[in-house]
Amino acid sequence: MTTKRKQPEKALKLYRDDKAYMQMLLDGLSLDESEEAEINKGVLKAVLDKYDEILDCAENDKPFITSWFAYAAELFTAMGVPWFMFPQTAFLGIEAPHVTDDVDGSERLLGSDFCTVLRLSLYYVEADMSPKPSACIALLHPCDGTTIVHQAIKHGKWHDVPMFGADPPYWEDERSYDYYANEFRRMRDFVTEHTGYTLDIDRLREVCEESNKEYALWQEYNDLRRAVPCPHDWTIGPPQAFAMATFYYPGKPGGIEWFKKLIANAEKRVKAGISGVAGGERIRMLWFDILPLMWQFDIQPWLESEWGVNIVMNMFGYTPYEPIDTKNEDTMFRDMAKRSLTQFPMIRQARGVADHFLSDIERIVKDYKIDCVVWPAHMGHKDGSANTGMMREKCREIGVPYLHLGIDLFDKRYTSVDEVKDMFSKFFSSTGLG
Repeated sequence: MTTKRKQPEKALKLYRDDKAYMQMLLDGLSLDESEEAEINKGVLKAVLDKYDEILDCAENDKPFITSWFAYAAELFTAMGVPWFMFPQTAFLGIEAPHVTDDVDGSERLLGSDFCTVLRLSLYYVEADMSPKPSACIALLHPCDGTTIVHQAIKHGKWHDVPMFGADPPYWEDERSYDYYANEFRRMRDFVTEHTGYTLDIDRLREVCEESNKEYALWQEYNDLRRAVPCPHDWTIGPPQAFAMATFYYPGKPGGIEWFKKLIANAEKRVKAGISGVAGGERIRMLWFDILPLMWQFDIQPWLESEWGVNIVMNMFGYTPYEPIDTKNEDTMFRDMAKRSLTQFPMIRQARGVADHFLSDIERIVKDYKIDCVVWPAHMGHKDGSANTGMMREKCREIGVPYLHLGIDLFDKRYTSVDEVKDMFSKFFSSTGLG
């Protein structure tokens, strides 16, 4: 068990400020009684609940941990341990007033050629702007950057925070899954040692069965996005579904109710032939990476109004998840490990062979009637950008235009809004899409 931890006041203030920002967004939806608004309200309420949970732990010296989306969180749900995603502030604060100053601070710390979200996450720790957990679950793949960040914090402000990283095997075979399942058992023991929370196998089975229902509903919703026109734009559905199933409600009843509302709304819109793009859907796009959250008030409205673009699918909205076999402890640990090793987005594509980039593009293009594929080439995703030639050739093979941008998904100053618009305009015009 951990001793009493003194929490950085700047961290608590930032959490409270970001919570207030999310509350402001929720309050702004209070007068909107549409079904779409209710879907968004559900996500914002989940975000606020997570802030409340971590603030309660930090302010009252209760055990909590930090981890990553790339670990099957059903384990943490079953143990009952409070946790927050290590890069949470970097992602959720992307439109907050403080983000530009934070990016500049992170650049002074690590330079400008290191992935911005990882740089920000480290900066928040070193600047005492992140709650100090009882223990840290480190991520050791898919890129060198994640490993470097954890090495840095272990030699910095969190030098006294116990850390565990599950060792990921390279191959995807039965031996690899068994090995990684054993790493999950070690992770369970590590969490128990440093928080006091224990795992009951019957409770894990309940959580995994609930999680299986969520993922099945997620797939049902994704099937509805195949409709032409797609019933929602990118702001409703893919990024929210990913967050709800993997972070906010993994194996929790609230997730199922939210997914049912999402599906019911999509079914109604598909039946009525209502497009997610107000002016009509003319270009169905696959955005093959993290969605451009930083650009949602600059690029996205312009793409929709000027070109009729709908980002029908993206890397984080689509991954071929498999259900967890709940027959016994061994099958549950094996399938949680398999999901974490081979099915979570970005981990799946970037950690091993390049085939996943290519096969996922081909399947999504065909299943969702995609008109063009965009690889944003986020400056920190050098592992993926190394495959851009193969992705381009795959798109030529299946007859769909491919655009390589070259941007920073978390800093609009890296490539300006006008430059991005110009790249899109030339791409649509030259390929006959516009």
